Amino acid sequence: MFTRRVFLAGTALSLLPGIAVAKKAAEYDPTPQFVRIKKQFQPGQLLVVPRSFYLYYVTEPRKAVRYGCGVGKAGLEFTGTATIDVKKEWPTWRPTQEMIERDPVAYARFKDNDYVQPGGGDNPLGARALYLFQNGVDTYFRIHGTTQPQTIGRAASNGCIRMMNEHVVDLYNRVPIGTVVTVV
Repeated sequence: MFTRRVFLAGTALSLLPGIAVAKKAAEYDPTPQFVRIKKQFQPGQLLVVPRSFYLYYVTEPRKAVRYGCGVGKAGLEFTGTATIDVKKEWPTWRPTQEMIERDPVAYARFKDNDYVQPGGGDNPLGARALYLFQNGVDTYFRIHGTTQPQTIGRAASNGCIRMMNEHVVDLYNRVPIGTVVTVV
């Protein structure tokens, strides 16, 4: 039976600080954290889960460092397995021809020329880039920093996996050439 006492007790419980804290724990947090993972991956591998906007660097069986990331817009995302065959600090950048064709206004300065944007603070690839290859062939997908940190936790890129610059620097220092990357 629903009584005044039941109503007041339920209202009081909903106002407890612990309830609010539990809700906040479920919110998206891009800060690097050590976490347990369900599936078995080899230490040193990278796992990207675009649906949750997290990249995992496996440190030991079922344990990883989790980083927040941004991923490709619908229809532009990378899936599958690749290896990191090239790593660059403050990489240069040029959009692909497909990117220029999709958004000629945004990439107008690259149209009908060979201009390559030098590395630096204004470069969309940010502080570091890890180049993904399949069978020795460049996929043109990257794990890289960004000049748009507000896109972390969103599907906003042309397919690359974006990270906060300080986080991609940390990851860059952890992973060697040949690291296996799986995007599910």
